[in-house]
Amino acid sequence: MSLRLKGALVVPVFALSVSLLAPLSAQSWDPGTRATTAISSATNEKLKLTFEQRGRYEDRTGTTFGKDVDVFTGLFRTRLGLAYTPVKWLKLSGMVQDSRAPWYGANAPSNMRDPADLHEAYIELFPSYKKGFGMTAGRMMLNYGEGRLIGTPQWGNLSRTYDHARAYWRAPKAQLEVLVVSPVKVRLDEFNRPVLGDRIWGTYDVFPNFYKKNLLEAYFLRRDQNRPGGFTAGSSKDGTDKLGINTLGFRLAGPLSLGVKYSLEAALQKGKVGPADLSASAWLASLSRRWTVARKTLDLSAEYKYASGTENPADTRHSSTFDQLYGSYHDKFGHQDLFGWRNIHNARSLATLGVTKNFAINFLYDNYWLANLKDAIYNGSGKLIARSATGTAGRHVGQEADCYGTYKYGHFTFGAGYGRFFSGQFIEKTTPGIGPTYLYVFHTYSL
Repeated sequence: MSLRLKGALVVPVFALSVSLLAPLSAQSWDPGTRATTAISSATNEKLKLTFEQRGRYEDRTGTTFGKDVDVFTGLFRTRLGLAYTPVKWLKLSGMVQDSRAPWYGANAPSNMRDPADLHEAYIELFPSYKKGFGMTAGRMMLNYGEGRLIGTPQWGNLSRTYDHARAYWRAPKAQLEVLVVSPVKVRLDEFNRPVLGDRIWGTYDVFPNFYKKNLLEAYFLRRDQNRPGGFTAGSSKDGTDKLGINTLGFRLAGPLSLGVKYSLEAALQKGKVGPADLSASAWLASLSRRWTVARKTLDLSAEYKYASGTENPADTRHSSTFDQLYGSYHDKFGHQDLFGWRNIHNARSLATLGVTKNFAINFLYDNYWLANLKDAIYNGSGKLIARSATGTAGRHVGQEADCYGTYKYGHFTFGAGYGRFFSGQFIEKTTPGIGPTYLYVFHTYSL
């Protein structure tokens, strides 16, 4: 499938959306709402239309701490989806997504652009039932828990999606689920598809009222990756060209006294990373509370995260670097999305002031240290940014301060933000040391 043919599919997609919305434009200033309502009413709520158009204009300086060129570009993402429920026990859903970065130029990377492609296409059995068996299969955006191990990051211009199958049993106090998921690989010159040699399978079980109003999530996940799936270490001659990691973990969340809420998550990993035996761990703890100040809401939260690293990366027989699987980390390690959940200590605080019902301002602060001095700091995709092989570059990575606001009006959302990273000793000694900045404005229309 050529890029020209793939890109040409944008025309019928947008022609369809215009044909649906245009006849109603004279009836309302917001024809999208009228269109979705009319379609639902005409089909007795069996067919539903979803639509999203988002534009973001961003200026990034000090990219990769000065290793890469600064970026000033516009990012535009459009989604058109349909969901059809012919009978109560069956749902069919599909979505087309078109992502572009026209200001970047002809060589925009694959994490910024992907001409019209199939983003979701799945079936769901017994979707509205609260008890008993249910399942989904096909291509779908997925989030488990807070998305730290399996998630769909929506801030990016593309957002991850998965080809998957999962079956679950629902009861008043539990949902027991088995799953297999494989992330879809973006392919600029053809339709996207997964590489099944990169997959997770296992169980993810949810107990919403484990103790009073406390939530418990327990999971066992197995990640397998071979050379076609993206694993590059090891040798096929001795069978070490594969990754196999078992992750056992839990998440607890709920209310404490005085209006305070908490969240705890911990995960242990055992397995093989090529020829190396893996033994790793990660955990987090957070507290949050809502206050009222001068009739305005003020949400405060504090969080501490840890993920293990390898004490001696030169040792090919043992590894302790936590594998973050397919996590979604926007805002979890700062608004600039510089780091991931590997070999890191992170202290984080967030204050959200609700100026009005529709307007909020956020103040975010993060501080970062290495868990092990000789291991690297990693980005949100789990890839190495910088390393001090001797461990003499220091432990402190740096600090980040962010301020951003959002305003909602009907189906529209507008926002802007600014972030600044202040390099610590480790970044100053292992990179050009430039502290990245991030300035952006965005607008979104969604149905």
